[in-house]
Amino acid sequence: MANNSTPHFHNTEGLRQIEVGSKEFQCVGALPPFDHPHIYIDMGKDNEVVCPYCSTHYVFSSRLPAGASNPASAVFHADAA
Repeated sequence: MANNSTPHFHNTEGLRQIEVGSKEFQCVGALPPFDHPHIYIDMGKDNEVVCPYCSTHYVFSSRLPAGASNPASAVFHADAA
């Protein structure tokens, strides 16, 4: 991940779970201005994690490219916020 920017994901839709193609990412909660502190999450050896701020359940999916999510709408683009 050192050569690329860290992907950011959000859960504005209030989904029960979001599949992500990266084990290292940042969760922003909902889209600004309703976001929480943008925190770095590292799943390590695990394949799932719950954000300690917004309780979003993230699940790693090896079938997704790095930085992608299912649903695709969960990818956060800072320039579009």
